[in-house]
Amino acid sequence: MSRYADFHRRSLQDRDRFWAEQAELIEWRQQPQTICDHSRPPFARWFVGGTTNLCHNAVDRHLRDRPDQPALIYVSTETGQERTYSFRELHREVQRTAAALKDMGVVKGDRVLIYMPMIAEAAFAMLACARIGAIHSVVFGGFASVSLASRIEDATPKVVISADAGSRGGKVVAYKPLLDEAIRLSTHKPKAVLLVDRGLAPMEKVAGRDLDWAATLRRHDGAHVDCEWLQSTDISYTIYTSGTTGQPKGVQRDVGGYAVALAASMKHIFLGEPGETYFSTSDIGWVVGHSYIVYGPLLAGMATIMYEGLPIRPDAGIWWSLVEKYKVTAMFSAPTAVRVLKKQDPAFLKKYDLSTLKALFLAGEPLDEPTARWISEGLGVPIIDNYWQTESGWPILALANGVERQRSKFGSPGLPMYGYDLKLVHESTGEELTRPNEKGVVVIEGPTPPGFMQTVWGDDARYVNTYWKTIPGRMLYSTFDWGIRDEDGYYFILGRTDDVINVAGHRLGTREIEESISSHPNVAEVAVVGVADQLKGQVAMAFVVARDASGLIEERGRLKLEGEIMKVVDEQLGAVARPARVRFVSLLPKTRSGKLLRRAIQAVCEGRNPGDLTTIEDPAALQQIRDLMSD
Repeated sequence: MSRYADFHRRSLQDRDRFWAEQAELIEWRQQPQTICDHSRPPFARWFVGGTTNLCHNAVDRHLRDRPDQPALIYVSTETGQERTYSFRELHREVQRTAAALKDMGVVKGDRVLIYMPMIAEAAFAMLACARIGAIHSVVFGGFASVSLASRIEDATPKVVISADAGSRGGKVVAYKPLLDEAIRLSTHKPKAVLLVDRGLAPMEKVAGRDLDWAATLRRHDGAHVDCEWLQSTDISYTIYTSGTTGQPKGVQRDVGGYAVALAASMKHIFLGEPGETYFSTSDIGWVVGHSYIVYGPLLAGMATIMYEGLPIRPDAGIWWSLVEKYKVTAMFSAPTAVRVLKKQDPAFLKKYDLSTLKALFLAGEPLDEPTARWISEGLGVPIIDNYWQTESGWPILALANGVERQRSKFGSPGLPMYGYDLKLVHESTGEELTRPNEKGVVVIEGPTPPGFMQTVWGDDARYVNTYWKTIPGRMLYSTFDWGIRDEDGYYFILGRTDDVINVAGHRLGTREIEESISSHPNVAEVAVVGVADQLKGQVAMAFVVARDASGLIEERGRLKLEGEIMKVVDEQLGAVARPARVRFVSLLPKTRSGKLLRRAIQAVCEGRNPGDLTTIEDPAALQQIRDLMSD
């Protein structure tokens, strides 16, 4: 048995002893009394009785050994700003922010919603919440008012922290009007709104509610705020992920289990050492930003780069220049970004000294072999694909090279990580598939490991019914992904079993997009599917039946309505959810019982066989789509 195979076996068969060892990677105020409480499946409670604090482990404990070492490196190619905060300076900024929140009446268990661009203040806000036991809920800055309002409604935050604007590709995106509209739409009204004024867009402040970040924090210079010692099982944060119902799900995470999971992953998977530099190109609005921009690297005593900008601005060498300048040892990005860089001059890969880089980690959507091979040859370092979800908080599939060096297989995110009892099962029967290369649903046998979601915020029943009751006759966590496993145990992910799509690493529910499009007065019916795309992995494609078909005969009318629909999605959900195209049809393919045949539509769009169509009510509907896609 290989060293890693034994490591993984121990994590499942000698679970308590294994995870007690990993728990030594963080500091506890009070040691856990029970390592894993799985007495009420599928709910797993980790390190019960232990008390700790994420901010203490990410910031305070490093003041003893490395107070002046770089902790947070903020780089914005949008505004030309660059600043490094040592652990001592980060500690000071987080305490000022924590003091300001406490002054606004925020106490343990209160929610703070963060709707911010990739600026240092966003990290201060997250860590300040962790420090005082407030539950932060970060919403991606690209989301529009309707999406933001639904999250305000669900999280019921006491305080919202935001900014005047973000910037992408030199284009300013004003946040304040979007936030004001979201609060207007929501029945829940926050007590206060704390605003960073970057000088990018004008802001009208609401009297009695809106506060200026700089002026507010200035009043708390030199503040001393102790860490709130929290139960391991207390809630650290919620983060919203798209659901197939159109109603976003608040993924709820604990404190102690998450801290242990991240600290272990930095050691075993990401090869991080104190004093080194980590660079994740994600955004704090996504789970990767939580785990591997803010908490993970800081827990490991590393410097973390927080980057605002594009991978090709001012040129396609910007990321590699940062690797050289800050001696980055581990980098985490998405396949889409690499595909963008692949179109640029390859000389940029050779222009900078990348000798400190140990590996490039990629996740967010499936990594195709040509892209993996191109970047592998260009960088000359291991390219480690990894697969996980907002729900898992850290990789489900990867290579734990910190335990034992293992070879990457292009196209595969690797092997099941320690703590995950991963299986492939038949979708209809629940039977476990054990032969190589059998296609099945990727599932996890409980208990789920530390760091995994505790439940859906405010809705245990939805957690159980959504994730644990989809496999006939068995209580298994479904990833809702198809997969196969080869003879060496490496997994290959083949795509979703539900109606969630991955667009450039952003997870979107097709139902959310359909509901947005349906709000246009000239839309009678709509179907949205994810279609394979060489650059982004997948793109959303919309098929619409218009109420007034007469206006669609002329191409000008079609283009006008398509533009209007795109604008509706932009305004309600944000540009990230905008379909690549809106195609107009006279009817949508359905079964005789009225169920939309989304998988058949997707297959036709991708040039695949749509399978058995004996249940289709009108075959001409699918032929229309076939004709449109062949134009």
